[in-house]
Amino acid sequence: MVRIRLRRVGAKRQPHYRVVIADGNAPREGRFIEVIGTYNPRTDPPEMQIDAERALYWLGVGAKPSEAVQRMLDKLGIVARAQAAAPEAQPVVSIPQPEVVTDQIELPIVEGEEVGEEFEEFDLSEDEDLEVDDEDLESEDED
Repeated sequence: MVRIRLRRVGAKRQPHYRVVIADGNAPREGRFIEVIGTYNPRTDPPEMQIDAERALYWLGVGAKPSEAVQRMLDKLGIVARAQAAAPEAQPVVSIPQPEVVTDQIELPIVEGEEVGEEFEEFDLSEDEDLEVDDEDLESEDED
């Protein structure tokens, strides 16, 4: 699961954080996908900078913010924009299925022609027409 969380980058006793997109299994200072902002808790009031467009994108594709980042996004109004931008759940419209006719289908008949005139009857009982010589098969394989 992709998370939006803080990554510490400050020196000892001087915390400074980056707001990053990271895999949920990665360690706090480990691998990340993208930096979308910074957070400096040492200033009064704490300084928060987040790229709202990228945060909205990642929230839209399913990234879950950590508790601290969730509070930051609430203060900056990004969560409200994400909820407003999310489309309402569209009701599923069922498409009516056409009726399947299993009875005999009537084909249009062109005047002057009867259906089936051009076909000859084929009788499978005559074995002499269906015999195949071995020589015919060998000549086909050689081609």
